[in-house]
Amino acid sequence: MDEVEIPQYFLCPISLMIMKDPVTTVTGITYDRESIEMWLLTAEEEAMTTTCPVTKQILPRDIELLTPNHMLRRIIQAWCIANASKGIDRIPTPKYPLNKSHILRLVRQVNNDKLCVEALRKIDVLVIENNEKNKKCLEEVGAIKAMVTFIVKSFKERKLINGLEEALRIFHLVWSSTIENIQLVKENRDLIEAISWILRSDMTKNQVVIKTQAMMVLKNVTEVLSSNLLSRLNPEFFQELVNTLRKESEHHISQQATKGALQVLINACPWGRNKHKIIESGAIFELIELELGNAEKRVSELVLCVLAHLCTLADGRAEFLKHAGGLSVVAKRTLRVSSSTDDCAIQIFGSISRCSATKEVLMEMLRVGVVSKLCMVIQASCGEYLKKKAMEILKTHSNVWSNSPCIQVYLLTRYPGQ
Repeated sequence: MDEVEIPQYFLCPISLMIMKDPVTTVTGITYDRESIEMWLLTAEEEAMTTTCPVTKQILPRDIELLTPNHMLRRIIQAWCIANASKGIDRIPTPKYPLNKSHILRLVRQVNNDKLCVEALRKIDVLVIENNEKNKKCLEEVGAIKAMVTFIVKSFKERKLINGLEEALRIFHLVWSSTIENIQLVKENRDLIEAISWILRSDMTKNQVVIKTQAMMVLKNVTEVLSSNLLSRLNPEFFQELVNTLRKESEHHISQQATKGALQVLINACPWGRNKHKIIESGAIFELIELELGNAEKRVSELVLCVLAHLCTLADGRAEFLKHAGGLSVVAKRTLRVSSSTDDCAIQIFGSISRCSATKEVLMEMLRVGVVSKLCMVIQASCGEYLKKKAMEILKTHSNVWSNSPCIQVYLLTRYPGQ
């Protein structure tokens, strides 16, 4: 490459490298887009203008004022191809983000029955490209509001029309917790009902994809939903979440949707009435079944978090203890996944130990390894608060577990006065 003489006007005045995406500023100088954008972005935050690196003239910081120099780019590309045998790499044609007026036109077309499907597909392509400029522009022109309107309209007309998959995906990928977006969805019961309707609808095409996208939108929404609305979710809503967990076991839904459903349950758990509805929907059985076949860390963290919430209620503990694998699977996850799962596991054991500790339950805890894990927590490099909780459980029932080898070794001999 050293033997090739590169035309001087191919080089960016900032990077001194061959320009891949030449753009011309209002001062008439051409730079590589990446270099001049970085120059503008690193100018003083409070300044509305900076100076042109070459001419030192005033240069607006608005990157939309950079004009692509298509002619120069084609000349550079042709020169690179002609010199490929000499080690010159070909420069691909850059993908340009649409300007705001074009994106605004597409978003407005979503409200047009004849144009909406094609507009959604075009917007979807922009979002999937993962171009942050496109996403930011979509947010600024009201894409979230357009998607909410489209999703709710589909629900009210009771028809799964073309474009719903794209609308859900656009919402999820463009979503951010801005004041405007939160105000749009925090009291929007129609949106919650629309997503519930999508989750329970029978679809013959792209069912897994659409329901996964719907669950991810639901996760976004419940994170900012008002307390008034979040505390009054109906039993059918929770039944759909539990059905999602069941479908994970049957491989009829994606793991991404499962994680979304678990996060939604966690978001709803702070309200006691919701916990009762979740328990009545059969969630505890499905959560344990899900965890018995699970091998992913994040799923374990979410499952144990939900179980810890539900086991604070008597009905929750009763349902948990009905499942033969409940105590066993939580014991197995303790000290094997993360500090958050350890915290949740100790909360579960503590709730059962304090409020549901019949002789049969205590002997089951000994048999499946709960007692051994509690002793191990005391010896492990866990937080002191976890060790204290484990010690309290062991001390409370040491008379029942006194014949356990781990009690004798780790508790009675190490703490003989307790």
